[in-house]
Amino acid sequence: MKRITLIVLLLILCYSIPSLIVLVNAEPSWVIWSQTYGGTKEDSANSLIETSHGGYALAGNTRSFGVSDENFWLIKTDVTGKMEWNQTFGEGEATSLVETSDGGYALAGGARLVKTDEYGNMTWNQTYGNGDIRSLVETSDGGYALAGKTATFVTGADDYGNFWLIKTDTNGNMEWNQTYGGDDYDYACALVEASDGGYAITGTTSSFGAGNWDVWLVKTDIYGNMELSQTYGGSGDETAFSLVQSFDGGYALAGSTYPIGGDEDFWLIKTDAYGNMEWNRTYGGDDVNVAHALVETSDGGYALAGGTGPFSIDEYDVWLVKTDAIGYMEWNSTYGGEKGDIAYSLVESSNGGYAIAGNTRSFGAGDEDFWLIKTNEQGVPEFPSWLILPLFFISTLALLLAKKCIKFGGLKT
Repeated sequence: MKRITLIVLLLILCYSIPSLIVLVNAEPSWVIWSQTYGGTKEDSANSLIETSHGGYALAGNTRSFGVSDENFWLIKTDVTGKMEWNQTFGEGEATSLVETSDGGYALAGGARLVKTDEYGNMTWNQTYGNGDIRSLVETSDGGYALAGKTATFVTGADDYGNFWLIKTDTNGNMEWNQTYGGDDYDYACALVEASDGGYAITGTTSSFGAGNWDVWLVKTDIYGNMELSQTYGGSGDETAFSLVQSFDGGYALAGSTYPIGGDEDFWLIKTDAYGNMEWNRTYGGDDVNVAHALVETSDGGYALAGGTGPFSIDEYDVWLVKTDAIGYMEWNSTYGGEKGDIAYSLVESSNGGYAIAGNTRSFGAGDEDFWLIKTNEQGVPEFPSWLILPLFFISTLALLLAKKCIKFGGLKT
């Protein structure tokens, strides 16, 4: 009987001690759970949303499933990341995803826009020339706006193109499109519908600015006519991958800065409503650090996610940075394994904390898989506070009994 009691106490100890260690040594954004999705080949998640149905939806591309070598892939999960369903939609890579006002989804990538119902069944799809779409929003009139880069029309000129903005009706029929740029490389990566009904677009330009590559912000009216243009950067290389309109009507842009002779770091820029820079902050160390995703958080600060590590893609880790309202880092956390893991999309969850989507080579079934990570907002697992004292006393008692057993050579029945 004493032996059974000891075993029970030791089992309680095994459960409670790790929980108490987490509570004592909690770091911000401790992982609550993570899930991988994929087959035996390469599957890459580019966009993540929290859905009104509960749970999350992820979009990207799959080489493991579908009819082509590379296919649009849409996954719907419950609140714990368990897959509820998934759908593939022909050749291509989905780079942006939104939940539509009718409860369905819209995915864009390449020069393609796909519309589904709430279960991921395709209702229609449209293509627009030969460009590369990187960002998508459902507009206030029920249509869609898409931003990216125009196709390269110069033979062998891989680094040529312009910002490209497309506006469609509710069925994806193009209403108009506009291009913005110069004679070199101009690539839009992020788009928002501004509060005045126009559009703000950001990305990278080598046509304008002070350096070889600079961050470029373009603001248009509701018809795509340019209203303002601002570049940000120095003599090195700067890129932007994410954009939000902030609570004060200005904009926040995230990407990376790579000064000559320095290291590549996360870069966060805050502007006023006219694109004038109010402040900027960098985050990083000796490794390569690239921010792909940005959200303005409910407390008025910002969260950025991307990758950190040596230059090799097989050595990246996911990096999450949380800042205050003026960009000063409050905490940061990394997630990953022995191989390459990187984040491309981020949301602040309605139940607190953050959900991060990207790719993992460290975990999962294939060469590369979708990876969805859910964190707590302060790093403490979802754990009832009233259990802390009972677990502490039980754990202490179990430790004392275990030490007594060791001292006297074990208990006899």
